[in-house]
Amino acid sequence: MRTLLVWCFFLLAASSVLAGEKVILRVFHAGSLSVPFAAMEEAFEARYPWIDVRREPSGSVLAIRKVTDLGKPCDVVASADYSLIPKMMFPRYADHVYLFARNELVLCYTSRSRLAKEIDNKNWFEILKQTKVKWGFSNPNVDPCGYRTLMMIALAELYYQKPLLELLTSHLPLSVSRKDQGVLIEVPEDLKPRGRKIFIRPKSVELLGLLESGAIDYAVEYLSVARQHGLRYLRLPPAINLGYLKEADFYQRVQIRLAGGKLVQGGPIIYGMASLKTALHPREARLFESFVIGTEGKKILEESFQIPIHPAQELRASP
Repeated sequence: MRTLLVWCFFLLAASSVLAGEKVILRVFHAGSLSVPFAAMEEAFEARYPWIDVRREPSGSVLAIRKVTDLGKPCDVVASADYSLIPKMMFPRYADHVYLFARNELVLCYTSRSRLAKEIDNKNWFEILKQTKVKWGFSNPNVDPCGYRTLMMIALAELYYQKPLLELLTSHLPLSVSRKDQGVLIEVPEDLKPRGRKIFIRPKSVELLGLLESGAIDYAVEYLSVARQHGLRYLRLPPAINLGYLKEADFYQRVQIRLAGGKLVQGGPIIYGMASLKTALHPREARLFESFVIGTEGKKILEESFQIPIHPAQELRASP
């Protein structure tokens, strides 16, 4: 019976294609998913020719707010932090989230970066402190890579037992509280850096142009993005790069309070995706979701240097 229904759906959709009509499927996703999702789009449309995938990359918080605050039509959301979907979309906009990929933070640079020949995972923070060295990360209020950068610096302070949060507080209007062997960082709405030491952009991939042009020397990015773009990068210790499940307890010692009041707990980098309850094309949205978490989606993620979680783990909203 199930096979018959699938074939009926396929024939109805195929008739729409013959009539010159296509279903437009809107996917809002994290900027760090741009490379794998471009490949997903091409492969998915080849399999389902009556569907036209329209992708919109941005910071994950912004991607979700386009739906919840701005009311923009969207069928599928994919976030670089899976926890944002339950926190911001359950139960009105989504009733589940699939945990489908992992990542870690790295420090990217080029052959022209100041002190590039000297940097390693024991002195990187001393390099960033140097007066002439410029570095950047994405806006914590709109992009998980941004608030994860703050987490990484706070974890580094705990890990190395050095006052490394000065890397941030000397140039940004952040509030830091230390208590109970943990750290809370509060982020204002206006995170304008003082001076020309730190550069902030809405999403992490927007820093690549600054890095490659020499405007900055270092940028905090995801490992997958660094490898996709052929960048040089420094891998950081597992205790601070947010890429290891076994370090989850240590990661939780850091919290970030964003400008809107939302509190984000430190944890391993895990991507989440949901077809929405408000989707204009729910059947096609579920097809795309199934494709991404399926065998072909797993292969594309691997080819894009993204670590797949396969089979994907599903979390559902409480009844």
